[in-house]
Amino acid sequence: MERLKKKLLIENKRMEEVNAFLIREDNPLVNGILEIIEKYGGVEEINRKARENSQLENLMARLEKMKSPFLKDVEWLNKQRDKESFISISDYRRKILGEKADSMKFDESYAVTLEISACNFFPWLVEEAKKAIRQRDLMPARYIRVRSMKEQVEDGDIFAFAAAMQIIGASYVQTLDTKGTMPGPDGKPVNIHLGGPETITGYFGGVGVPNEYTLKWVEEYLHYYTEYGVRQVLNTNIGTVLLGFLLHRLGIDVEFKISVFLGADNPYSVLWILMMAKLFSRKDCATPLVGFNLSNSVDNQTIELSAYIRKAFGFEDVVRIEHHITEAYKSIVRQPYDRLNELIELADHVKNISAKHEGAPPEVEKTREHPSDILDYFIPKKEILEKGLMPKLLANYLDKHDAVNRTAKALTEKALTFTAAQNLHKKE
Repeated sequence: MERLKKKLLIENKRMEEVNAFLIREDNPLVNGILEIIEKYGGVEEINRKARENSQLENLMARLEKMKSPFLKDVEWLNKQRDKESFISISDYRRKILGEKADSMKFDESYAVTLEISACNFFPWLVEEAKKAIRQRDLMPARYIRVRSMKEQVEDGDIFAFAAAMQIIGASYVQTLDTKGTMPGPDGKPVNIHLGGPETITGYFGGVGVPNEYTLKWVEEYLHYYTEYGVRQVLNTNIGTVLLGFLLHRLGIDVEFKISVFLGADNPYSVLWILMMAKLFSRKDCATPLVGFNLSNSVDNQTIELSAYIRKAFGFEDVVRIEHHITEAYKSIVRQPYDRLNELIELADHVKNISAKHEGAPPEVEKTREHPSDILDYFIPKKEILEKGLMPKLLANYLDKHDAVNRTAKALTEKALTFTAAQNLHKKE
């Protein structure tokens, strides 16, 4: 068996051939990337502008300049943090366990990141924060956004949300408009054979960023990175995953997470992507891949094997495995879908995993007048307001908040740990 296994070794000659291809003077694939980087001023200028435009004081200044109604809510959130209005971790444990919490040991090395998706409108975050203060709940440590980038710029939401994430101590990821399910930044369909969410089934075969749109994805990323400090984005296509690795290797401090829409549903697909992450990591072993949202189909063995691969390549503390605990009730998975018990089985031995909540538990969803629907993410804000859907979508979002706290409670009851918004929930 050992002799057979050695046949898998990649000869240096093969690696030299790949390297020679990448640096060929006439390579149109690589040259296309370099031309876009130069268009934005080069690597150093790109990173400088991104750092500047992501600073909290600059985000607040831009909200003030545009007279945004969100500014007062960002300031309110900042005051609540400074007043320590949110429950501490020790008090939360006492809330769940009573006095015995003080004598229990909690191993923080296996803390599960509490994650929510999708927080598409900044006012939802404010309502969530008010609820968390009122009910002594936890706020998530990670947020996913799936909303038109252009819309976010128009109403200032992009600035308010970015500022809020710095204030509360959470990470977040944006979804660029260059994807097959919607018109791209230029208003044209990214995929001419897809007509929006009603044809979304055609999106799951890796056709979300066809032809020349891969480089348009690079352009869109660099635009939002330099102008708005958006560093971390969702990645839904194997081609743009490779482009993310190449951009980072060239010196741009891009970050991305693998989307559930990519369909990584077995350990071999994870091995494929993590191998590329390793091969294109920088000299200090840094990689732009910070999150890996596996398919909803994966079982615990696949997650464990994925963690095994991740550790072997030295990415255990870098690449978070993001797993759906709940999902939108409609248009995405067969219900009932509830993976909480499986998470509890993993949480004492798989490091750097997040519990993602994209819906309420099924028994809650089925009682709602408007159950959560993944297709709601693609409705323009104008249409949401015209149809009077915003209160219903907010209710769906707050249901997800409750699901986050359900998970935190279940973990705590088993003496397992979690990571909540780090600037809000103090550790003593």
